[in-house]
Amino acid sequence: MSEQAPNEARVIALRPPAGRRTPTRPAAHPSAARPGTTRPPSERPGAAPPEAPAPKEPLWRDLVGDVLRRERLAQERTLKDVADAARISMPYLSEVERGRKEASSEVLAAAAHALGLGLGDLLSLAQGELVRLAGRSVPGSGRGRAGTPYDGLCLAA
Repeated sequence: MSEQAPNEARVIALRPPAGRRTPTRPAAHPSAARPGTTRPPSERPGAAPPEAPAPKEPLWRDLVGDVLRRERLAQERTLKDVADAARISMPYLSEVERGRKEASSEVLAAAAHALGLGLGDLLSLAQGELVRLAGRSVPGSGRGRAGTPYDGLCLAA
């Protein structure tokens, strides 16, 4: 009979084990070998700290979904109940509530009506959430951005 190979796997480490240092490559440029010049500019002594990224404005679909979910939970209704009343699928309503789907105005209106809201009510609540999260006041209230000629909400598709 033939001999069978041992039932063991050979493991090749991609990283050296902890405590071992890998040999360093020679510097590509003479200035790179001098102390203090190998650090990135942001880590060099006296360098300005990196700027914090500007906060992102929330997406409209996230705001609308949050409002729909909040209203549904406030009414102590299930996804199935609201989806059936709105005549949309329960998985789709769930995706809309989580901000994963960009729902059409017809779907938003159906979901709003199933919750006893008009489409304008839903959009107004979402606008209020946007204003709250973005840290801005409503234009025309005296604290908004200067030069804003309107006091309302405009949606474009």
